Amino acid sequence: MIARLLKPFALLGACLLAACEPYVPASEWPEASPPIWEVTSPSGQQGWVFGTVHALPDDLFWGTPLLDETFDRAGLLVVEVANLDDPEGMGLFADLSETPGQPPLIDRVEPEERPALRQLLQDADMADTDFGRVESWAAAMMLSTAVRTGDPANGVDRIMIHNADRVIGLESFSFQMTMFDTLSPEAQSDLLYGVARSHQTNSDNAMLLAWLTGNERELAARVNEALEFSPELKRVLLTERNNRWVDRITALIDEGREPFVAVGAGHMIGEDGVVALLAARGYETRRIQ
Repeated sequence: MIARLLKPFALLGACLLAACEPYVPASEWPEASPPIWEVTSPSGQQGWVFGTVHALPDDLFWGTPLLDETFDRAGLLVVEVANLDDPEGMGLFADLSETPGQPPLIDRVEPEERPALRQLLQDADMADTDFGRVESWAAAMMLSTAVRTGDPANGVDRIMIHNADRVIGLESFSFQMTMFDTLSPEAQSDLLYGVARSHQTNSDNAMLLAWLTGNERELAARVNEALEFSPELKRVLLTERNNRWVDRITALIDEGREPFVAVGAGHMIGEDGVVALLAARGYETRRIQ
């Protein structure tokens, strides 16, 4: 079923079932084996968790037969935001992201961080003056979007939502935008520099390769590198959200709804990750891919 439903996305470079067609697209990316965990409750109920990437290059193929099989077995899909095409999303971003009288963007990071930000602006074909009304968290998002190599149309969560019969969102656009908008000025500065540093070191591609090949240790190292310099960002964007999500995930598993949980790959790994938090609550977690 999924192979048939995914056919319209073939030109976008996405296919869940690697062996579904005789045609094998050319790609320089390594063979896919992104990690999947099977989760079993103390009473024997099951679910699965899988880390996603929200934007991918056209020629990256991440599907495997086991992923398809597991997706088909699940009772429902659980993602971060269920309606990725919510028309209110961009309007809300515009409402929250602008405040008159913002200082120059370069001045919003520490002096030693400014060369990386200048390079990011140059590569994004943007100028410091483009952000006179834009808050730092929103500037970070805009710049990240401008330089990334992936396309959201190829995002793993988008493809899965398209092919799922039942979908539950753990958060809303409104919650996510408010979460960023209420970060302290210091954390917003850290977020802005984090995007610049990631671009400078090309760590986004390194993280993508770690995810695609199932290199859990490297993926964890990249996530820690991105957040280690800002305790507030780690707490707000990662730790607190993971704990809230696990409350919902365990409830769905215990209800026998067999959820397939597909959220950002960075949320899966590490001692504060969803997998570790599930294990800490007495759920058996077994990596099956």
